[in-house]
Amino acid sequence: MRIIFYTGKGGVGKTSTAAATACKLASEGNKVLIMSTDQAHSLGDSLDCELSYEPKQAAENLWAMEVDTVRESEKAWGKLHGYMKELLSSHANGGLETEELLVFPGLEELFSLFKILEFYDQNKYDVIIVDCAPTGETLSLLKFPEQLGGFLDKMLPAKRKMVKIAGPAVEKFTKIPMPKDDVFDDLTRLMRKMERMQELMDNKKVVSLRIVTTPERIVIQEAKHNFTCLHLYGYLVDAVIVNRIYPTQALEGYFSKWIQLQEESLTQLKESFGQIPILMLELQERELRGISSLTQAAELLYGKINPMEILFDDKIMCVEKENGQLVLKLSLPFAEKEDIDLTVQSGELILKLKNEKRRFMVPDNLKGKEIEGARYEDGWLKVCYSRDREPSCTASGPIK
Repeated sequence: MRIIFYTGKGGVGKTSTAAATACKLASEGNKVLIMSTDQAHSLGDSLDCELSYEPKQAAENLWAMEVDTVRESEKAWGKLHGYMKELLSSHANGGLETEELLVFPGLEELFSLFKILEFYDQNKYDVIIVDCAPTGETLSLLKFPEQLGGFLDKMLPAKRKMVKIAGPAVEKFTKIPMPKDDVFDDLTRLMRKMERMQELMDNKKVVSLRIVTTPERIVIQEAKHNFTCLHLYGYLVDAVIVNRIYPTQALEGYFSKWIQLQEESLTQLKESFGQIPILMLELQERELRGISSLTQAAELLYGKINPMEILFDDKIMCVEKENGQLVLKLSLPFAEKEDIDLTVQSGELILKLKNEKRRFMVPDNLKGKEIEGARYEDGWLKVCYSRDREPSCTASGPIK
């Protein structure tokens, strides 16, 4: 089974791109499930059929659904939800409703991903296409089990035992309800499920992500940030899709100035995602709605490329610690040290290699740090950061 995520800034056409891909794969004989985990569902409108929170056949070999995030969130919380509600209500004095306090940013979207795990275990489909909201921050939450592994394995049993022994006395004295055994059980179950989801997401033979953007500078900037975030968390981005490219003939006359702006944006895209396949789709004459128009659009987008394949699989960038210092590593196979020129400008690394230029968005955990030096070793450019000094707006230095 393959699982392919389509993500991007709101309004770039990721739903229609994901739906078009699903329609093409289904028309080629693959059993396809397309699911929307974005709370602002528009998948049903794109396919021109009414959908629910369970798979519904939309065409031959094609099933579609819109995940009910509230429903999946309640399933994931289990007894934890009731305990948290009781805990918050115990000392509440009016104000916000308890249910509103239990809405943690990103968790509803995260829990909706558990539905993917459910269908993966069933193994009923050849490919699952996921139309989702911008995923960098949501998918980063899947790192919780990794970060809290020690808590689960060591602290949780101790806390459970302590509550069992001293819980009734503490509850009587503080008037704060103590968790029961089933609450600890559900917490363990939830964390283990997140671990399994993380393992699935890390399986690069199964899962890949595709970023959808449009040829506009602001949208490209968001796509670059999303790409950096996903790569730093180890997720495989195997393609960038540029949607709604205006045909030159459509920009004549009043819109002629947009021709140069669009060309500049496309050049920046190639500089930023040079190694990753960039697929382009021109703005169509008609609205992309319904199976037929979506399938036609997918033919234009992919050409002879099989969307079900992993289109790119190579490590481009990572952040590691070397001798207590943070180092940003960029993959530059076959480069010559004397050909490398590195500049930092407005939060981006601008890398020139002979006649090629690449741009890399500086990861959040490196912002506010100044570059101390850079060196080229074994096909990797290693950019070393200081710990505390503020970065200058523009900086450059020799490559050792």
